[in-house]
Amino acid sequence: MIVRDILIVEDEIKISQILRDYLIQAGYKVSCLDRGDTVVPCVRKNPPCLILLDIMIPGMDGIEVCREIRKFSDVPVIMITARVEEIDRLLGLELGADDYICKPFSPREVVARVKAVLRRTHASRADDTLVVGEIRLIQETYQVLVAGHELKLTPCEFYLLKTLLGHPDRIFSRNELINIIQGYVFEGYDRTIDSHVKNLRKKISRHLPGKEVIRTIYGMGYKLIANPDK
Repeated sequence: MIVRDILIVEDEIKISQILRDYLIQAGYKVSCLDRGDTVVPCVRKNPPCLILLDIMIPGMDGIEVCREIRKFSDVPVIMITARVEEIDRLLGLELGADDYICKPFSPREVVARVKAVLRRTHASRADDTLVVGEIRLIQETYQVLVAGHELKLTPCEFYLLKTLLGHPDRIFSRNELINIIQGYVFEGYDRTIDSHVKNLRKKISRHLPGKEVIRTIYGMGYKLIANPDK
């Protein structure tokens, strides 16, 4: 069994200890921090396999921490918060978070989410390449090239694009895409996928200006256009 390092960033000691105990019991190696301004140096020095990141932490809040981490790393991030407003959820996901958990939560649910995200991001990938138009996705090396330019994608964006590239011109509902890229049944909040699509479109459009590669199908979902020039 591969022992994976999980970093918990949480200033409520009881919550941090409970999560730590459950994750250790599940076979993970765990370290804990209680201030946001200590996270980036720690991640740079000892990159974890996944970060459980509370939003309301002293020193630097979780939103800013996630923003700084995404400047140099695509490590999976699961954000934790007691604030349930939609703007907070969207903001967290637009920054590249891979999942979102609201307090109060079940520690077993958190462990299940951790396993799902790690399974998705660390699963062995087949040695094959998906190519549609000027977009090339290389699964073995976790690379995406658009018109010859390499994109830096979050794990969610990578698997979202992989799904769409694998079935060009097929319409996927939001729930279908969420269930595929999250690795578990997502309940009650299908609009989170819109943030990932928005970010993916923005990154692709930098190298394919004026071309609508991912199209919104009103009332149905999204599809990747095999030939956006037509």
